[in-house]
Parts: sequence; structure tokens; C-alpha cells
Amino acid sequence: MGPEWIVVGIIAVAVLFGAKKIPDIARNVGRAQGEFKKGMREGAVEDTTQTTPPAPTPPAAAEPPKPAEQPPSAP
Repeated sequence: MGPEWIVVGIIAVAVLFGAKKIPDIARNVGRAQGEFKKGMREGAVEDTTQTTPPAPTPPAAAEPPKPAEQPPSAP
């Protein structure tokens, strides 16, 4: 895109919106950009402050498991 296309674009915007509306549009675009950046910063702060809950620990065993009983062996 060369500089001639930028000039053509500016002329097209002036024709479509009129010279009086261009400052209002530019102001609104600037405000929207500022709000977007502010939201991005706030979102980044929220991401760093959020903590994940600790993983639940399994309950401690009351007794260790007993070995399986062996059936009496035949003589």
C-alpha cells in the first residue's frame, strides 16, 4: 500500500462522513482504544492475582492394610 492509497482513503472518508464528523470519529476511536488497553491491563492484573485452590489431600489411613489370610494347608 503506497502513499497514494492513503490519500485516496482519506478523501473517501471525508466524502462519506463529511469534514465535521471526522474529528468526532477520531475521538471515539481514540477513546475506544484507551478503554481496550485499560481492560487488557486490568485483565492481566486479575490473571496474576487469581490463585488456584490447593489440591485436596487424601485422608490419612487409620491402620495399615493387613496381609491376606492364607487358608490352612492340607498335610
